[in-house]
Amino acid sequence: MSSKPTSKGPQTREDRLKAALKANLGRRKVQARAKASKEAGEKAPSEKE
Repeated sequence: MSSKPTSKGPQTREDRLKAALKANLGRRKVQARAKASKEAGEKAPSEKE
């Protein structure tokens, strides 16, 4: 017998959680960049105007 169960249930759940965390982190980074660029844009006048 193996010392660790090879059930796909917990591993699959763990993989889903890892993927969800990675996606969430990516979204948060995009939001942070957008917020930073918006704040920078408000402080300095844009070149288009």
